[in-house]
Amino acid sequence: MTLPPGSDSTTVLTQRLDVLRHERAAVLAETRLDNRGDAADQAANVEAIIRLQLLDERIASVELDIAELIRRPHVDGVVSVGDVVTLDLGQGDETYVVGSVEQAAAGVDTITPASPLGQAIVGAEVGSTVSYQPRRGVTLEVSIRSTGKALPQSA
Repeated sequence: MTLPPGSDSTTVLTQRLDVLRHERAAVLAETRLDNRGDAADQAANVEAIIRLQLLDERIASVELDIAELIRRPHVDGVVSVGDVVTLDLGQGDETYVVGSVEQAAAGVDTITPASPLGQAIVGAEVGSTVSYQPRRGVTLEVSIRSTGKALPQSA
């Protein structure tokens, strides 16, 4: 997905929502609404109905993510969901969005808030160093360099 320079998390998710809705419309167009046909026709229809249900769940999830981003107040200097964050994981600065899996599906480097790294950085202040455990028995440190709302132009 091509993102315009300066896009924010809400824009990315809104574009992702449009893609999912178009995909749902295409699946719906392929779905037979009657029960006629042989077993193969009916099996293909069951698969399409399952795809529709999964798409409906993803659409609802993205709508909730957008509503949460709009509702949640942003605090300058503190990592929040929806922020673009620059981190030093030990090998130089790297930029990510703290957001949903759908942002990652849109081609944006994403840290989900529920991941060990996400849990460590959400709520932390810029300039701080926090530790997290990517797996049992391993503890790593990450330095938070900056936060912002706009995605990097390379996204």
